[in-house]
Amino acid sequence: MTTHLPRQPRPKNQDMPPLENGDRLTRPEFERRYTAAPHIKKAELIEGIVYVASPLRHEQHGKPHSRVMTWLGVYQAMTSFVDLSIEPTVRLDLDNEPQPDAVLFIESVAGGQTRLSNDGYIEGSPELIVEIAASSTAIDTGSKKQAYRRNGVLEYIIWQSYENQIDWFRLTDGDYILLSPEQDGIIRSQVFPGLWLAVEALLNNQMTRVLEVLQLGLNSPEHREFVEQLANKSKG
Repeated sequence: MTTHLPRQPRPKNQDMPPLENGDRLTRPEFERRYTAAPHIKKAELIEGIVYVASPLRHEQHGKPHSRVMTWLGVYQAMTSFVDLSIEPTVRLDLDNEPQPDAVLFIESVAGGQTRLSNDGYIEGSPELIVEIAASSTAIDTGSKKQAYRRNGVLEYIIWQSYENQIDWFRLTDGDYILLSPEQDGIIRSQVFPGLWLAVEALLNNQMTRVLEVLQLGLNSPEHREFVEQLANKSKG
């Protein structure tokens, strides 16, 4: 007599194709495959193409990333109704779901461009995005830059770590214009008043100088006015 064992249920994701570099997917399909691949730490959908991130090196990525987050973190802590996130999933549009290294954005209650979805993701275009570009330079300066521009990301900073170069772009009349340091070596954000960057100091890991210059920006009349404007907008 043959005994038939009960059929075991098939794992839900057994028939789902793996998430791989170069796949052309819709955003919903990308999210399904990404969710089913917990071993993948970072993957992005840029212009409908999947990019799975390589392991990140300390000198080329981790170290500059930490400097940027220190700079942005102090600004956010001193600026009500502005939020900051590290490598969040951002639902830009149906073909783009990046995980930028840093996003600085105005809260929706104060008139910002983004909102949080019911499942906790950022939807829309953050006002400022920062990417640390090492092995990803071609993507960050190419298709990703194009996607950010088209979706209305107002300022975009790329730190090319191998070249030790920072490019800060401002969206103007539908195109990205490169901002140059002023005579004092400082770039001043046109979207976040008081967000001042001593470029050479950041590139050379002179963080005391970076924070000194940022503090000058935080003490400026422009920053005080900005915070007041956001507070007024939040009151409806």
